[in-house]
Amino acid sequence: MSKRRIIAMLASAAAAAGLAALTPLASPAYAASCATPYAAATVYTGGMTASYNGHNWQAKWWTQGETPSTGGSGVWADQGTCGGGSTPTPTPTGNCTYPAWKAGQNYTTGTVVRYTDGNLYIAEHDNPGYDPVVSTWYWDPYSCSGGSTSTPPNPGGFVVSEAQFNRMFPNRNSFYTYSGLVAALSAYPGFAKTGSDTVKKQEAAAFLANVNHETGGLVHIVEQNTANYPHYCDTSQPYGCPAGQAAYYGRGPIQLSWNFNYKAAGDALGINLLNNPNLVQTDAAVAWKTGIWYWMTQNGPGTMTAHNAMVNGAGFGETIRSINGSIECNGGNPAQVQSRINSYQNFTAILGVPTGGNLSC
Repeated sequence: MSKRRIIAMLASAAAAAGLAALTPLASPAYAASCATPYAAATVYTGGMTASYNGHNWQAKWWTQGETPSTGGSGVWADQGTCGGGSTPTPTPTGNCTYPAWKAGQNYTTGTVVRYTDGNLYIAEHDNPGYDPVVSTWYWDPYSCSGGSTSTPPNPGGFVVSEAQFNRMFPNRNSFYTYSGLVAALSAYPGFAKTGSDTVKKQEAAAFLANVNHETGGLVHIVEQNTANYPHYCDTSQPYGCPAGQAAYYGRGPIQLSWNFNYKAAGDALGINLLNNPNLVQTDAAVAWKTGIWYWMTQNGPGTMTAHNAMVNGAGFGETIRSINGSIECNGGNPAQVQSRINSYQNFTAILGVPTGGNLSC
């Protein structure tokens, strides 16, 4: 546990002790106004509030990516209903008139908007103005007669459906959205779209299996060993480390690290990651794009990219070599290799395809 988290917890406990002696206020006649909707990418410190599912919540200490609830780590305290409770689904009017969607505007569950394509969408979850045709977990198409219409199971033509993705990562951090992954696919159109349907699914399973291993099941957004953070600045590079010596630690689904990797990924994606490495831990689409960038373009310790390993029949074992082969392959850490293989076998089973050969390295 970091010092910051420990200090925040102690401060919160002290504050709670001080407030205990005060006389409780009478319950208000009406629910309080809703605070700013919860956002998974936002860092909350002790005392900060957010609204979620018709309730206001207060953070007891530092947190990020933990959806407000009374379970989990216990970081959130339920402050009661807000805005009169959960927002009911609006009743369609006779002429089907709904406000136009606006990017960046906060929307509560049940809100219906008319998107720029002329179609209606209903918010299935509170969100800060996400795009209805991209963030399909937050929005569903809506009809004037009431009720949501069916949503395409595979947005962007991705070979892994959202339901399959959720089966693969049942305990994932809410930061790693399916919609963010689908939005990232445009960066490399060849990813999971090369070869036969079987090869496409095998590549997707291989990528997600390695991601599963790197992030503990899509739980960790950043590298957990903070002692390593200052080690990822290669000062011999002419551009140095403008964001700070300790700013280039592992982030995202493939745990992008080192200043030269942030520079290369940013240049390839058209995003200034050298100066803004935090984008990889605050923007889900950017995080997924960096993972796909490495997969599609970097040999790493191997002799080929992980993408080429899968589409050219070299096998899953070569993807391990491309990602962490210098440490894990050739008997370096057989338990870690087996962990990746187990995930790959599980994910190919979910997608209904064989694993192929050459699973180990």
